[in-house]
Amino acid sequence: MRYPWHDHDWQTLRAQGERQHHALLLTGEPGIGKLAFARQLAQSLLCESTTADKPCGQCDACRWFVAGNHPDFRELLPAADSEEVEEDSKAKKKPSAWITIDQVRELNDFVHLSAHRGGGRVTIVQPAEALNTQAANALLKTLEEPPPGAMFILVSHQWRRLLPTIRSRCRRVPLPLPAREVALAWLEQQGLDDAASHLAESGGAPLAALERADASILAVRRALLADLAQPRQLDALAVAERLDKQKTEVARVCDWLARWVYDLACLGLAQSVRYYPDEASRLAPLAQALDPVRLMRFHDQVIAAKRLASHPLNARLVFEQLLFAYQQAMRAAGKG
Repeated sequence: MRYPWHDHDWQTLRAQGERQHHALLLTGEPGIGKLAFARQLAQSLLCESTTADKPCGQCDACRWFVAGNHPDFRELLPAADSEEVEEDSKAKKKPSAWITIDQVRELNDFVHLSAHRGGGRVTIVQPAEALNTQAANALLKTLEEPPPGAMFILVSHQWRRLLPTIRSRCRRVPLPLPAREVALAWLEQQGLDDAASHLAESGGAPLAALERADASILAVRRALLADLAQPRQLDALAVAERLDKQKTEVARVCDWLARWVYDLACLGLAQSVRYYPDEASRLAPLAQALDPVRLMRFHDQVIAAKRLASHPLNARLVFEQLLFAYQQAMRAAGKG
């Protein structure tokens, strides 16, 4: 399915009919439904009903697609995210967080085959920025000289990280954040309490808001923000140990820290809060005596740590370094 805030983009794209570019690059913020959009587009391209602007859901092609075994469809994703990866305590190698060249080579074999149903072959690559350098170069060759009937849909949260040559071979389709009213209405339909607060924390992305509202994740986040609100009493070692024992992802903690720092800067410079409006009363005292330069240096450190989150890091050490750096930035601001 696709989400209601994508209806206009869907109609615009489907109106092109057979003039569709052979490679589309769907871009936008995480948590807005880009993958759902891509999957419905793929199903529509394979659907054997030629009159509907959406998959009919009744033909053999649609039934196969929904069951996950359509012979003319492939979805390329990192091995670590693949449902086909089996848990094996004796495995010597951890599944890769990247899309590898071997996967792309297998895909190239697929796209050069004749379509089983006499139509085209559709491939989704997601997230496209997970292509390692070798895999990206291998895919580029296919994008430059696509076989007849091959269609590629790349989904990316960070499309500027892609090779410029890959970007140039695709038609970019930017999917924007939904209007706040539309997102709130949808979240309320899902039965989410305090939807406005969760939507703000997610930066306006409804699916991310729904995921972040998970009770266990919410409890961890609130506990960390309470610690950040008291930098003098913050026990960096204890908090890092707690986050590690809770198996909190490095990227998630970096995300929370980056949002907290962003709100501190905005409150100090523009008297506004974007991500954590419910924390404004705790943010305000800290924002009164900020050193924006030191705070932004810490923000840069958080972003750098997030970029490395997919690598095999010692999470506890990362948390310790970031929390000590936060204390130092706040101490330098005179609010230590």
